[in-house]
Parts: sequence; C-alpha cells; structure tokens
Amino acid sequence: MEDVEIFLSKLSTEERLYAETAKKLNVPDVTDRFTLAGAVAEKGSPASYKLYISNEDISNETIDDIKAVFTEAAEENKDIRVEFIVDEFLNLIDDKARITAESKPRTLVHRDGELHPTVHIWMIKRRDMGVFVLLQKRAHEKEINPDCYDVSAAGHVSQGEEFRHTALKEVREELGLDIDRSQLEFIGLKRSEYTKGDIHDNELVAVYICRENINIEDLTLQSSEVSEVCWAEIDELISIMKYEDIPNCISREEMDMIKKAVF
Repeated sequence: MEDVEIFLSKLSTEERLYAETAKKLNVPDVTDRFTLAGAVAEKGSPASYKLYISNEDISNETIDDIKAVFTEAAEENKDIRVEFIVDEFLNLIDDKARITAESKPRTLVHRDGELHPTVHIWMIKRRDMGVFVLLQKRAHEKEINPDCYDVSAAGHVSQGEEFRHTALKEVREELGLDIDRSQLEFIGLKRSEYTKGDIHDNELVAVYICRENINIEDLTLQSSEVSEVCWAEIDELISIMKYEDIPNCISREEMDMIKKAVF
C-alpha cells in the first residue's frame, strides 16, 4: 500500500487546493468538502494518505476542511491511515532557470532531487592588501554538512518569495544583522548538488556579496544554524582548502566569482 502524497499550500486558492487533492486521488470533479468526502469514500480502503501542509503562519479554511474530511474518514475506517505533515514549501525551477509557480514540500524536493532556488551571501571586507570573507561554521545539529565551514549566510527560497528578500532574511536570522537591499551585490547564479543517503539537494544558487566591515562581536548567531564565525583572507582560504584537511563545504567557484567581482 503506497502513500498518496497531497500538497496543500496555504498560499493556494480553494479551487487549486481541491484540484490538487483530486489529482492525487485520481478522481474528477472535487470542488468542496462534500465532493471530497464522496471521493475518499469511493476510493475505499485500505489506503494511506500523507497530507503535506505549508508552514506559513496564516490560516486557510479550505485546508482545514480538507483535513477534516480525511480525519473523519480515518476515524470511521481503521483501514484508512492519515498523516498531516507541516513543512516548508519550495517553488521549483524550470529548464530555463526560472522560478515556477509549482511548489512542493522541502523534504520531498530533497528526496526527489528537483531543482529549487537558494541564496548564498558572502560578507566581505578589504584590509591591507587582502580581501576577507566571513565564514560560518555550520551547527553540529545540521543534517547536511554539520561542523563544516561555509558561506557567511545561506538559505532556501520559500514559496512565494524571491532571491533578494530571502538573502536579507537569512543574514538577519543567521547573523543577527540588518542590512539594506542596496547593500546586496548580485554576482551570479550557479548550480550546486549534494547527495548523501536519501538526500539529493539540487540547487540553483543566487550568489551575493555584501561589502560590510562588521565586528564579529556585534553579531547574534542563530545557534541552530551557526556555531561560530571567523574572517578568512580569500587567497589563504583557497590555499588551505587545496592543501589542508579543513572541514568545509565552501565552493571554489564562488571564491572565483568573488575575486572577479572585487578585483
């Protein structure tokens, strides 16, 4: 018995939510909770449903109605299993590197290896003859690349958002630093893939630099994401990455993008 996976975005209209549910049930003409209840009854049992609900802090009465229908079906029939899962939804990227209107739970995007948007933000400063980048050390609890040195701040672009807004949010959340949109300098897009076990993270990354001579002591680090930060001179960092065994997930391609933008 396979799970039927249904994606319920709080940003969707009533029409789209019922259309999504009907599509996953492989039934026509589901337009409200009553026709949905009939469709679930017609599908019969045994059945297993996983309903993924997006994590925005807003209400959606249609989703409440859909949840009620599946809850009642499971209460009336012990051979119907229902699970509700709250997750961040991500918009997918098409073959022309454009963010589409199609969204999917982050957990399943990583499971299925679908291309999705993320941002990397490098805090940089000049000192003497060198250019320094701020590195964060990823928290020990991170599922992907724990305890590794990484980009200053980074994150996924949630559904309905855009690259630059997400970049500002990630800098504020991970470093406790409020910066203006004008301080972000876009330096390019790149592909990034990471595979380990059941995770296949396939990203289109918008890379930004912020030329801000910040004091590490003034930062408020998000402990669930970042354990520590430090400055590193970019050429020394590249040499260390090449010749020394330092735990890192730093992109050499991004180092070259920064040098091209700065020099």
